[in-house]
Amino acid sequence: MPTKEPSANLDPRQHRQTAESFGIDAERYDRARPRYPDGLVRHLVAGRPDLDVLDVGCGTGIATRQFRAAGCRVRGVEPDVRMADVARKFGAEVDVATFEDWDPAGRSFDAVVAGTAWHWIDPVAGAGKAARVLRPGGLLAPFWNVFRFPSDVAEAIAEVCRRVLPDAPFDLTVMTKGGLDAYRPVLVRTTDGIRQQGGFGAPEEWRHDWEHTYTRDAWLDQMPTLGAFTRLPQDKLAQVLAGVGAALDARGGGFTMGYTTVAVVATRSDAA
Repeated sequence: MPTKEPSANLDPRQHRQTAESFGIDAERYDRARPRYPDGLVRHLVAGRPDLDVLDVGCGTGIATRQFRAAGCRVRGVEPDVRMADVARKFGAEVDVATFEDWDPAGRSFDAVVAGTAWHWIDPVAGAGKAARVLRPGGLLAPFWNVFRFPSDVAEAIAEVCRRVLPDAPFDLTVMTKGGLDAYRPVLVRTTDGIRQQGGFGAPEEWRHDWEHTYTRDAWLDQMPTLGAFTRLPQDKLAQVLAGVGAALDARGGGFTMGYTTVAVVATRSDAA
């Protein structure tokens, strides 16, 4: 669940503060955030399990572990040392840096991926950095888990947020709409950045649809890790969670979330 599309709605200082807020409770983030569909990982690996993969904005290493399980060698880049420390507990190799400032130290890769992180990166500078570290024919593939709440759950959560957070800096319609329309500005910026940078073939969108059933407690565990809530005062967060918990109890205690995981995929050209 994003806030509004970052560059269009946050000044640079707010953008950075939000981007750096996810490590406040990194253990919870790793425990509660959804994984990515194995079908996407298999599609990206495409029968080549020995790929060298760079995971940009790897966070606690959720996608890193999935690519390692598929047989890939993976290095992460993550600006938040708290998130990187959790990833390292699971055996990940992580460099602490922003991607734009990261020193590849002569290394090159077969794929540069980013799980729900590329929107925090300058889309042109990020594509340029990826082109420099990718081998010819390598893939740049940022991807996102795009949610689709059941309509009654979406409205119930939005109502709680309107009541508790009347001056919220995020757009409640994102919560009620969900789906790819809400993410379209992010996807367009990513695609435009790749095209503007050059060095890649035409970007494509790959989509994988799936569902996940949340219990009341599992969803309340995840909510504080979302960008709309990571910097809320604890009393306000507690009110939001209590209200959402009550709303879910009234609807049977759980719900099934629809997800589309969408990747923007471009192949590095030989001339890059």
